Amino acid sequence: MRIPKSWVHIIAKKIIDNLIARELVSPKIPLNKLLDMAEGLMIEDLMVEDRLNDEVRTLLKKHESEIERSRMDYRALFELTKKKLIKERNLVL
Repeated sequence: MRIPKSWVHIIAKKIIDNLIARELVSPKIPLNKLLDMAEGLMIEDLMVEDRLNDEVRTLLKKHESEIERSRMDYRALFELTKKKLIKERNLVL
């Protein structure tokens, strides 16, 4: 996650407050429930990259001995693998 989790509540509240102030939305559910839902969606979206990084680490760990033997740059290999998966899955990070 690129931003601290502690900021998610603050950001979600500012977004919702702005949308309501500009009369772009009129909530039909209690504000605290709307805020909880927005936070959940934001955290889920922010966690996509964390899950992808974990998956890349797992993939590279399977080939750890080959990577060491060939003296490949782990960081470069990590980034290349990550970019390939992003492209294959049409992810937006």
